[in-house]
Amino acid sequence: MTVEQALDYIHSVCWKGMMPGLSRITDLLDKMGNPQNTMKYVHIAGTNGKGSTAAMTASILRKAGYCTGLYTSPFIYQFGERMQVNGEMISDEELVEITEYVKPLADSMEESPTEFELTTAIGFEFFKRRNCDIVVLEVGLGGLLDATNVIPCPEVAVITNIGLDHTDILGNTLEEIAFNKAGIIKENGNAVIYRGVPSVEAVFEKTCAERNVKLKKANFAGLQLKQHDLFEQVFDCGEYKDLHLPLLGDHQLHNAAVVLAVAETLMEKGWKINKENIYDGIRDVSWPGRFDIVSRDPLFIIDGGHNPQCLEALVKNIEDYLKGRRVIALTGVLADKDYGDMYRPVMPLIEQFVCVTPPNPRRLPAAELATHLTNAGAKATACETVAEGVRKALELCGKDGAVLCFGSLYTIGDIRNALLEM
Repeated sequence: MTVEQALDYIHSVCWKGMMPGLSRITDLLDKMGNPQNTMKYVHIAGTNGKGSTAAMTASILRKAGYCTGLYTSPFIYQFGERMQVNGEMISDEELVEITEYVKPLADSMEESPTEFELTTAIGFEFFKRRNCDIVVLEVGLGGLLDATNVIPCPEVAVITNIGLDHTDILGNTLEEIAFNKAGIIKENGNAVIYRGVPSVEAVFEKTCAERNVKLKKANFAGLQLKQHDLFEQVFDCGEYKDLHLPLLGDHQLHNAAVVLAVAETLMEKGWKINKENIYDGIRDVSWPGRFDIVSRDPLFIIDGGHNPQCLEALVKNIEDYLKGRRVIALTGVLADKDYGDMYRPVMPLIEQFVCVTPPNPRRLPAAELATHLTNAGAKATACETVAEGVRKALELCGKDGAVLCFGSLYTIGDIRNALLEM
């Protein structure tokens, strides 16, 4: 099996879309000897900020000297990003070897796994083979019935910011969605939560009380931004002074506050982490595709914002970092997203939208998005390809403007590749 064949198999294995439930992943992992039971975890659920929170947490654990796994989704540029050990992606050779091991087991199942379940099983086996001390594990969807929720009680269950997304599966209210995500909180464990509306916090408080879980809430009151530019933010959070964070945006400060609470919880549980590890881990974190400046002349920024809550954060970033610049939006969106509401807050700040079609079966055609935005009062044009969209956006941007890409994580790889080829 070549790496291309391995990826083809993973992507095509009886694809069923999103099918929450633990029976298939449990069956597959049983056949594999349950590799997930051999490791410790930080388990992270939430609507927004999971990946950034996971990346910062893993960075701190690496600085503390632990062999640290990181499991995230989706990937931005290449599949191997989804499973890393100590900041290094799974190699092609390892991916092929593990896929060859898992394939006959998956093929023998009465009900075959979904792509995410298969990928998760491969990830567990990879982390086991690399003898990880701890794995920072990002939930795929929801929490309660997500394939990652087969793990034993984690060292910390983390809930990041909660918003309305995947409402057809997770519920129509913030409280219903919070209940689903609270499913990763297990008996007699520890939990850290992002501060939210009181009714959402109440869901987590109730869950923790019922399951004898020690709950810590992120210290948002202690957050103070001291300075920021297009390179980094410098901030205080309670007793932590002058932290340097290369991830930009007010929302990333709040994610960092969650990470500090996670680190404190791990220390309380006996993990050997010191303040230097925390400062170094936050300073050196890398998380591509999140208000990510990929070119400074012209200014070209890629952001993975793809729901209304993300776009609210993006508005703040435009106001904080792009004030006085002409902003051209390069955007595409999936048809099942609430794009009607999603674009509304950012529209007054965008001079012109350049619309592209994401490379995904759930895509919204660029022409339909351009028509929607035009009808909503914006100036928008559709392009046939992502490469054409990049060229058009750069042309409209000129020397003094900024191109801002957002709307779907699935377009980011094609956008970067097109930019590199110019």
